[in-house]
Amino acid sequence: MEALLQYAWKHRMLPLGTLTTTDGLAVEVIDTGLQNTDAGPDFFNAKVKIDGTVWVGNVEIHEKSSYWKAHGHDRDAAYDNVVLHVATVVDADVVTSEGRRVAQVRMDVPPEVARNYEALLSEDRYPPCYAIIPSLDRLTVHSWMSRLLAERLERKTADIVRRVEACGGSWESALFVTMARNYGFGVNGDAFERWAMNIPLQSAAHHRDDEFQIEALFLGQAGLLDAGAVPERYRDEALKDDYFVRLGKEYAYLAHKFSLKPMDAGAWRFLRMRPQNFPHIRISQLARLYCSRRADLSRLVECATAGQMKELLATSVTPYWETHYTFGSTACRSAKRLSAASLNLIVINTAVPVIFAYGRHRRDEALCGRALDIMTQLKTENNHIVRLWQQCGLTADNAGDSQALIQLKTVYCDRKDCLRCRIGYEYLKIR
Repeated sequence: MEALLQYAWKHRMLPLGTLTTTDGLAVEVIDTGLQNTDAGPDFFNAKVKIDGTVWVGNVEIHEKSSYWKAHGHDRDAAYDNVVLHVATVVDADVVTSEGRRVAQVRMDVPPEVARNYEALLSEDRYPPCYAIIPSLDRLTVHSWMSRLLAERLERKTADIVRRVEACGGSWESALFVTMARNYGFGVNGDAFERWAMNIPLQSAAHHRDDEFQIEALFLGQAGLLDAGAVPERYRDEALKDDYFVRLGKEYAYLAHKFSLKPMDAGAWRFLRMRPQNFPHIRISQLARLYCSRRADLSRLVECATAGQMKELLATSVTPYWETHYTFGSTACRSAKRLSAASLNLIVINTAVPVIFAYGRHRRDEALCGRALDIMTQLKTENNHIVRLWQQCGLTADNAGDSQALIQLKTVYCDRKDCLRCRIGYEYLKIR
């Protein structure tokens, strides 16, 4: 109820007629203030006129006035600048740590809003606001989708900055780790990130002209050159496989040279996975891409279009893996190029967010704008979230839209955070 009361205050859903304090003084709300989602008063820099005097300060909202003291605000100097307290039930005086008595207003949530909110929370169908989506104004939808895309890129920026810090400030290494994580395509994402953090890129750079050595280093650090990591039914054949043996010897040399320790191969998941997604295949593709030097940050920053990014990031496996999916088992020859759909996802989830984050780091708004523009050039994703919204009448025309819809579901719908959602606002309007 408190969150809904804050919502009503924020959107000026105030009672009709003259608003008065509990002492009978006339109140005019000039500015409801800026909502605070962190610790401290609920609204900053509000402006209210009480009995003819204009007050500028903070506003605190509770379901009951007695919660002010129960929450310790009467002893917290952070609340000393509160100029108005709003509550549904006024059952106590409100006093600051300085002993100043705060003016109070009793306010109810409009019954229509409360009823609509209850309908949202109790709706079993998903999303609960499905009924109004077809009637939404196109401009409203467009502005909300743009905001959601920006939010998603900002969240990804925070993840990338965290990786930069973990990589000792290296944006090049953070790009490699982000790329690797997304080569896991969800299922092996965590394992790929752990693997990438375990790759000594400064040491690997000395061998970047030798694709065989890089593949040995990459597969070895993944723990996949240990005989125990080979499925038992293929193990005997793998031990007789010349390429497997050569890779093992090369990795032993590199591991000794650079004091390397492989990760536990048990971290990799294979169950119910298509063979082209096996970590062996993805690591071979990454090894070839790394040796090509096309995926360097400096090259990506120069890209002006989605097509240029895709051209840089397109890759295939090394020759051995054209006829294998794992050691000891052969398959029909195939270049196993990164598919068009997979390449689209790599650009969406790696290249564009890294360029956006790098633009933020350099305070280069043009670079950030280019990243956003490239996102809208990319084909929309085809996943259950996008299809769900499409069934409700909310379609995605490009990857920027599909990323926005993913943000909408995971950050707002899944958390039932309808009070911060623009569609939720339209639903809650008095109808």
